[in-house]
Amino acid sequence: MKLNLPNKLTLIRIVLVPIFMVAMIAPIFESDIVSRLVAFGIFVVTSLTDMLDGKIARKYNLITNFGKFMDPLADKFMVFGALLAILVKYDYLRNVFVWAAAIVMFRELAVTSVRLIAAGQENLVIAASWLGKVKTVSQVVCICAVILEPVVLPFKPFTEWHVLSYITIAFMIFMTIWSGYDYMKTYWKFIKPTE
Repeated sequence: MKLNLPNKLTLIRIVLVPIFMVAMIAPIFESDIVSRLVAFGIFVVTSLTDMLDGKIARKYNLITNFGKFMDPLADKFMVFGALLAILVKYDYLRNVFVWAAAIVMFRELAVTSVRLIAAGQENLVIAASWLGKVKTVSQVVCICAVILEPVVLPFKPFTEWHVLSYITIAFMIFMTIWSGYDYMKTYWKFIKPTE
């Protein structure tokens, strides 16, 4: 199967997810700072492929059924992989972050299910809303903040109390719930439990 550039970028994003997780979790580097910087670099490259594949596909009319299916799936892999890696690696956030991760995963799976039902019943592809795009940005920002906070802000309010991490976690949860509610309200008409 010959893949166009956007689809290749999507597959690269999927391949980078386990590499990112290994960089985060495995004791490869002696320094925690080096580990965080390497993981951050991989995550940024992974996030850039997410931005580029859609732009290239729309600009050059390279939209395919494969891309429509795999691109959102690759996004879920990217976010879920990062959330799980953070839960394993940073135990100082775990009591709060486990709930944030659960909310994000539940929302993503619920919205994906509604999209699949709409596609099956009405052959309708649900485009990302502005709320969905802000939600995605909030997730990426939160993950980056959690990884980089002690590196770029190496003083007490951030190294001991993790202020930036908690603020971005709260914003991520808020946007995740709001955008999820908006999707469900808009597309609930496709859920027909009697059929």
